[in-house]
Formats: sequence, C-alpha cells, structure tokens
Amino acid sequence: MFPFVYALSMNCSFSFHVLNPIFKTFSCQGLIRLEIEYFNSVVQKYDALTAVFKKEIETKYGKYAFSTCSPLIHLGEYVYFEEKGYIYRCKIDNGNEIPEVLVSVKHLDVHDASVQRIRLSPNQKYLAATVKSSLCEESLCVVVKLGNVPEVASILPNVFSFEWATDDTLFYTTLENLQCHQVFHAVFKAERHYTELVYTEKDPRFFVEVACTKDHRFITINSNSKSTSEVWMIDCRHPLDSPFLVQERIPGLVYHIEHRNNELYLLTNYEKGAEYKLMKTPVDAFGMENWQLVYSVKEKCKLIDMDMFKDHCVMLLKHWGTLHLDVISLNNTSTVTSVKLPSWACTFETKPNHVYSATGFSFGLASPIQPTVNFLYSLDENKLYIRKEETTPVILKDYHSERLKVKSKDGTLVPVTVFHKTPLGKLNSKPLLVHVYGAYGMDLDMSFKPEMLQLLEDGWILAYCHVRGGGELGLKWHEEGKLDKKSNGLDDLKACILQLHNLGYSQPRSTALIASSAGGVLVGALCNSNAELFRATVLRSPFLDILSTMMDLSLPLTIEEHEEWGNPHSDDAKYIKIYCPYRNIKPQRYPSILITAYENDQRVPLLGLLKYTAKLRNAVTSYASVNSNQENDYLPNIILDIQPGGDHFGPTNFEDSISETRS
Repeated sequence: MFPFVYALSMNCSFSFHVLNPIFKTFSCQGLIRLEIEYFNSVVQKYDALTAVFKKEIETKYGKYAFSTCSPLIHLGEYVYFEEKGYIYRCKIDNGNEIPEVLVSVKHLDVHDASVQRIRLSPNQKYLAATVKSSLCEESLCVVVKLGNVPEVASILPNVFSFEWATDDTLFYTTLENLQCHQVFHAVFKAERHYTELVYTEKDPRFFVEVACTKDHRFITINSNSKSTSEVWMIDCRHPLDSPFLVQERIPGLVYHIEHRNNELYLLTNYEKGAEYKLMKTPVDAFGMENWQLVYSVKEKCKLIDMDMFKDHCVMLLKHWGTLHLDVISLNNTSTVTSVKLPSWACTFETKPNHVYSATGFSFGLASPIQPTVNFLYSLDENKLYIRKEETTPVILKDYHSERLKVKSKDGTLVPVTVFHKTPLGKLNSKPLLVHVYGAYGMDLDMSFKPEMLQLLEDGWILAYCHVRGGGELGLKWHEEGKLDKKSNGLDDLKACILQLHNLGYSQPRSTALIASSAGGVLVGALCNSNAELFRATVLRSPFLDILSTMMDLSLPLTIEEHEEWGNPHSDDAKYIKIYCPYRNIKPQRYPSILITAYENDQRVPLLGLLKYTAKLRNAVTSYASVNSNQENDYLPNIILDIQPGGDHFGPTNFEDSISETRS
C-alpha cells in the first residue's frame, strides 16, 4: 500500500498498462498469473520507496504493535497466555517460575496457525482454544486436560464459538462455508468422550453462536440475522437438558441475555426504531410482557459493548466520536455514573474481564495513531486509573486532531475525525488519506496501525468519514444507510471530501481513498460518479459487484446479505443498480486503483474482481484513446494484487502483514 499511495506526496507519475483479458480465451488461473506478473512489474518501479518503508514500518511494528496481541486469561492463581505458537500457564505469585507449556499449536498441522480464543472450564480441569489457519476462516478447537501432565483430550473441527457449562461439558458451534447453524455439546467423562447435536437453525438468514452468562449460570444459544435475534438458554447446573426459548423471534427485534440474582438482563432494541436499552425480568417469567426498563442509550449515541458484574453493569459508549462509560449500580438502577474518557481516544479495546465478582473493569483505549493504553475503572471507588504495565504507555501529543461535523446533501450532519502534524493553514499542499466503511451498522476501524502513524509523521493528513450505513451514531445511523437508503452513505462521503478540501485539508490531486470489504462499495461508486475528487484509491477485499453477487443464491452469504443490500430479484434491483460500482463503470478519467485480493477469500469471489479490473481497464483505455491530446492528462494504474492463500481478512502473521503493507 505505502509506495502506491505515497507516490502522491512525491508527485511521482503513474504509468498506464493495458491488460485486456478475454475471458473466453484465458482460464481463471491464467488471468491470475497475468495479474501477478503485472503487479510485480509495477512494484519494481517503487523498489527504492519500498526499501525505505520496509525499514520504517518494521521499526514501528517492533515498537508498538505487539503490546496486547496474545489471548490472556487471569483466573484464580494462574495466568494463561499464548506466545509464539505455544499456550502457557504460570502462577501469578511466582514471578521466577518458568511458564508451563500446555500445548503447541505448531504441532496441530494447521498452516500458519494462530490462537483465536481461550476458554477454561469452571474449575480449570480443561482448557479449550480455537486455532485458525491463515488459509481459511474455519478453526479447529483443541481441548487440553490440565493436571500434572497436560494432554490433548480432543480436537474438534470447524469450531466457531464455544463455552464450558461444567468441567466436563463444552458447548460449541460449527462453521462451514461461512454459515453457522448447529450447536453441539462435547462431554468428557472418564468412561468415554462423546458429542451430540443440541440445536439446529433452519433459516439461512440466521447465524448461531454460543455464549455464557458472566455469573456462569446459563449457556445462551444466540441465533441472529442482520436485523432479528432469538435466544435459547441451557442451565449450567443441568447441561444435558434441552434448551428453552426466551422470546421467539419477531422481525426487527434484537436482544441479548445476561443473568444476575435470578433475573435476566436483556440488552435490546425493544420498541421499533429505538436505540438499545437494558431491561430485566424474573428468570421464571421471562415473557416480553414482563420486561422492565433499567437504562436507555441516548439518541445519537452508539453502544459499543456491555459488561456485567455482580453489582454493576458497564456500558461502553460513543457520542459524536468521543468515548465514555456509563456505570449502572444494579442495587440501585437509578444511579448511573458517567465516566468521561481521554479526548484522544477513538476506540475501545475490550479486555477479558472474566471474574464476575471483580471490583474493577479493565479496558484499553487507542486511536489510529495512538498505541493502546490500558486502563482500570474501580467500580467501588468510581475512579479511573492508567494500569501500570511493564513499560510506561506513550501518549502521543505532537499532532493535531479535529472532530468535524459535515453537512451532507440532505442536511444531515456527518462526523469526520482528522489527524495531522502540520498546522491547519499549511495543509493545502499536503497529501490526504480518506478512510470510509459505512455498512452493517459497524464502526469504521480506528484501532492503532503503525503504518498510519508513519504516514502522519511523513506529513500526511488522515481523515476518517463516519458515514451513514455504519454504526457511529447508533442503530438509526445504520438504518439510514442500508437498502434503498444506501446512496445516503455515498452522498455523505462526497460531502466529507468536498468539505475537507474547502477547509484547506489538501486538494484533489493529492487525495487518496482507502477502504476494505463492504467499504469498497462507496469508494467504487464514488470513482464512477466523482472521480475528480481524488487521485488514487486503495481497496482491500472490496465488494464491487453487488448486483451479480446478490443474485447468486449459491454463494454462502447471499440470502442473509439481502437484509443489508436488498434482494435484486425484487424492486430492490433498481436501487442497487444506481450505485453498484461494477455496473456503473464508464469511459472517463479514473483515479489510480490498487485492489488487494486473496486467493481463498470466500466472501468476495476472486473472479468478480478479475472482471471488475478488466472492465475498468477497458473504460480507461476507451477514454484515453479519445482524449489523449488533452493537457495535464495522466494515465492511471489499475492494479490487482492477488495474494496467494489468505482469507477475506488478510494476513495474520507479522511478516506477511509487513510485506503487504509495504507493497
């Protein structure tokens, strides 16, 4: 990414390459080979830049990136953690003790294995951990019997979520072809080990996960579509009994379950069009008619997460980009303490607060240019502390940040977060990198990335546009940017870029856009409608042919995705056609575009990106042939970088991540 984008700030010229594959002549593998050869030839032009960035990025990653990567659990007198392919256990009160190796994930015959999640049985008799390959999204679960000599008790394939009900009963879901519809329990008795099917979801729109209430009283089976949920529960005291339903699904009703003192606490959007609220009901009378209001999230406020403790409930919130906590006393629910968090913080990093009776809530705060700083909020003292880690956290101060409100086409105010080092009056000539997502009610990723800090130090402006379709201003913000309102997100993005330029943040010829996955919809659409606003685009696993993809019911996610994009077999097709990037390509001046694709991506088919690249090159060629004599015209690079292996989310290890970023 770096040399391609960075060329903007150095006024490097972009060459143009005509690659017009004829799909009747070349096989898909042949097209892939041609694209790889072309990508390598282009990258060679930036060898000098690549060498510089390699050194700079590796320095940043070495200094910042690995402070909080390892799954870690503090339970009783032990700490469990993963490091370099091994899962360890050590006693807390013995700092000189050599950690005990419980299992080596390197020996599980998983390519480029990484530990995703660790769960311990209630009395630490067993440990279960999911291990994922970089080549696919499915994980296997290794179950280790703890004791004097730890030993692998079982390896379960294709596990997505999992929780212990008792010391010998593990509930888990299986992920196959990106769909999760079945729940099993695995029983580890002395006489025999066995698994049984517990629950099957028959509606393809729904995805099933298992969780455990914080007090370890119930296992919950959560069946969720994009807009509706249903929860079944299993009493951990009787784990082999059949699950029972809390509230049958009602279209548009979302709810999640916690438990305390024989009462169910429900986080729900109860009442259509409302933001999330916390409600409660007796455990033996959980019908919706008995739900009682405890707490409501304010309008234009985004609920990030919730954590339950014995006497408190902690709400993690975002309001117009600023973060805060609301701490609810469960002994007196009218008492809510609002905790203001540092103004530099853009995102929470949740910690495994496993202990139900704990009196402190641990969490991290970060921003795209600020490494994670770990905090502890004392529930008893109502005080916020920076945790004392092995090294003192570095809080960067030598930069400027602004939170803007930009008026969109229909008058809606859209949040934009901007970072820069150069004073505002001198930013007109500086390069600008604009980030956007705007789908599924998900916030734009604002976690720390060393490469963004490097760009900032090299004079770049970083802008994060929180457009409709995302979740930054709550549930309604998502509703206003999906289905037939998807074009609102496009209007928001256009308005944000125009206003940034009007305020003196760079100019079109020095502006680049970056997006991944569904964020590619808005960027691809803006390339068609307003390509004059920017010079280059970086897209990672982008979704660019919505119409064809949503019509193909054989793809694993198509049916559930209809709730976000619409069903093209209905009247929704006319809305999709308006903004679909692939359908609206036309001969015109386009920005240079770098697309990174992954060979094993199950979510965005590679063939679709090959077709998009070919069609876009044809359009650029057609335009260039007619307008070749225009002054100051430039010919863009249209590059498809196909990474071998890898799934939709890209590399998981350090070396591959560094390699992709610098290329």
